[in-house]
Amino acid sequence: MWTELAADLVKMGFFVACGYAALSAYARRRRPDWTAHLSTRRLAVLGVLTLAVSAIKVIEDVVEQESGPVDTAVLWFVRDHVPAKLSGAFSLITHSGSATFLVPLGLFTTLVLLAAKRRFEALLLALSLTTATLLTYVLKVLVARERPVLWDTQWYWGSSFPSGHTLSTAAFSTAVALCVARIWPRWGNLAMALALLWTALVALSRLVLGVHWPSDVLAAFCLGAFIALLLSVMFDRHRSDAAA
Repeated sequence: MWTELAADLVKMGFFVACGYAALSAYARRRRPDWTAHLSTRRLAVLGVLTLAVSAIKVIEDVVEQESGPVDTAVLWFVRDHVPAKLSGAFSLITHSGSATFLVPLGLFTTLVLLAAKRRFEALLLALSLTTATLLTYVLKVLVARERPVLWDTQWYWGSSFPSGHTLSTAAFSTAVALCVARIWPRWGNLAMALALLWTALVALSRLVLGVHWPSDVLAAFCLGAFIALLLSVMFDRHRSDAAA
């Protein structure tokens, strides 16, 4: 198993490197004006490529039904090692990733940003959350994966893949962190760390409650962060073109 995992990581790293090299070559030959932007946003572009490749790999494993044994083993490990007395806390954490919490919060935050004349940040936040929601519905319909039935759990709408709570939280929290980094650069790293922590806790809560497979939340984590980072890079590129 470890040998296969190492091989997968090497292949994913290779695909990311090839993707960045191809994008850089295209910029040099076809769009020289992109070169400086790719250089200044190198980490963000690499992050987008890494998240995209990771999500594709997990989706491939899910569709080909190769993740079953690992998913089951991880889910039972979480079940056996997380104290039952924490179930109430994880239920509250799960609620923080629900539409009933994120949609009003996202709307309020977007309106605050618009009132502060931060239109770029407001658009990034609104589009990240909207895109995450739409992508969740599309993938649930296309993949139609059965939810875990290893023990009695609360009923949730829709199929198991991907975890909508995790995907929406990842997109929203990453977008918020990117907005903070633009408005208050010195707090950017802390905001991103908190975003990752929040998303990780929501993802873990879905496993503790037994309503998602580990691959559901892993793919959702990657896709949500990917959406926000990609939109940020695209908007920055558009703003650079407009300024020029």
